[in-house]
Amino acid sequence: MAPGEPGANAGWFERARAVIPGGVDSPVRSFASVGGTPFTVARGEGPYLFDMDGRRYIDLVQSYGAVLLGHAHAVVTQALAEAAARGTTFGMPTPGEVLLAEDICARVPGCERVRLVSSGTEAAMSALRLARGVTGRDRVVKFAGCYHGHADALLAGGGSGVATLGLPGSAGVTRAAVADTVVAPYNVVPELDETVACVIVEPVAANMSLVPPVPGFLAGLREACDQVGALLLFDEVITGFRLGPGGATEWTGVTPDLWCFGKVIGGGLPVGAFGGRAELTGVLAPDGPVYQAGTLSGNPLATAAGHAVLSFVGPDDYAELSARAATFAADLGRAINDGGLGARVTSVGPLVGLLVGTPGAAPEPAVDLAGVREVAEADGYRALFHAMLRRQVALPPGAYEVLFPGFAHNEKVLETVVSVAAEAAAEVAASWS
Repeated sequence: MAPGEPGANAGWFERARAVIPGGVDSPVRSFASVGGTPFTVARGEGPYLFDMDGRRYIDLVQSYGAVLLGHAHAVVTQALAEAAARGTTFGMPTPGEVLLAEDICARVPGCERVRLVSSGTEAAMSALRLARGVTGRDRVVKFAGCYHGHADALLAGGGSGVATLGLPGSAGVTRAAVADTVVAPYNVVPELDETVACVIVEPVAANMSLVPPVPGFLAGLREACDQVGALLLFDEVITGFRLGPGGATEWTGVTPDLWCFGKVIGGGLPVGAFGGRAELTGVLAPDGPVYQAGTLSGNPLATAAGHAVLSFVGPDDYAELSARAATFAADLGRAINDGGLGARVTSVGPLVGLLVGTPGAAPEPAVDLAGVREVAEADGYRALFHAMLRRQVALPPGAYEVLFPGFAHNEKVLETVVSVAAEAAAEVAASWS
């Protein structure tokens, strides 16, 4: 079915279901938590998506944060075209991986070495192995609602799609795989001992809607890790190079031992990275005993796109984007509440979180997964999602995700979202039973 042909979305999804489990390659795309049939994207342009039926949507998903400049930005597409003309993969060292690694290390205070991989999941999995290899310890502490990819040991107590689908972990994950994983409530500094290899945390939780760290939480983790010799690992797959050039370390003033990165550093292509101080990363093979490898790691297309994006934006750009997102969050929250549907909209830098309650009842601020779940499991978000989609604004198809306004979302585009949200909220409130 060609783009613009009536029923093309439904037709493509049926074709997908015949050959792809559930019709999707990542569960949250299925609309399972909001209901209905997902649309199939034909193309993107700046802040917009165009589906196979020919409809245009304002896209606030932006590939879950991987796209910073907007879809098909000329800086990225030109870099990709030039890189592809030289070859798409070699399995050997290339200048592009050096440039991207230099970009990361130059911007993130305390991060001296990074190794590139192909996904955020792979980055977190590898960083975990590195932490265990350095410390000689087994146990890992993570926080309920923080999602660090779908590696077995880190899937326990995950947010994002795991929370969206109502799964505490996953079938197929053995007890042994999570036996050394301790899950603690977010925003509470846990008690650690000398068996803990590392504490992994999203410095700003963005997989259970948007939950910022309370004052003292991250500094408390730093102190607790130092007291027992554990390593502190910031998962900045979402916050890295979105909160600002230096990510959460620059934003909070807290420096971890290890980092994970992804999304923005690939400019929209599959990529991940993990790194830290030189003496820690020095134990990776071939120099040390901790093995990690990947045929497509440092892929020339991904590194070219990532280098292009990081070179294009500077501190003033991030400050402007954060200010625009804060205004948008305030206006969006006011519009939804004035429309009669209670909501709480928050922002941290350019990240925007949306919690939808019931008519006339805005949710209280959440500090952990339990507080988010109480709101997210209700029907408010589901109803608002479809009311917005009918008005051609695409929100994430799950209440645990955040909104990603980027550089392509100018004031006019965001004002349109706010206007649409007021209408959608009034429709939902009027139909509430």
